[in-house]
Amino acid sequence: QVQLVESGGGLVQAGGSLRLSCAASGSFFSIDAMRWYRQAPGKQRELVAVKNSIGSTTYADSVKGRFTISRDNAKNTMYLQMNSLKPEDTAVYYCNADIHITWYNSNNYWGPGTQVTISS
Repeated sequence: QVQLVESGGGLVQAGGSLRLSCAASGSFFSIDAMRWYRQAPGKQRELVAVKNSIGSTTYADSVKGRFTISRDNAKNTMYLQMNSLKPEDTAVYYCNADIHITWYNSNNYWGPGTQVTISS
């Protein structure tokens, strides 16, 4: 059974930094795109950053220049380095990935989320 588990959330002051991790476990063939989403109270879930299997990245305008997405393919782990954090970054952050169970069969998976709270 494939699982994604986030870690690294917490409470920090505005201007601070956090590093989130997302580890994929279980039996699978490969991982394609990996993504970070976030959902603030009362708001829709939004895409924060994407990193595909060949390394290209995309960021939401609201986090460009402050957040960096990276992957360690050998460890099946994705990271989100978040700097210059703002109160509006407060949200539950979710890991999402397209994972090949076999070379021809791919499913999309979500982690349970990790809370990030930024105090002003």
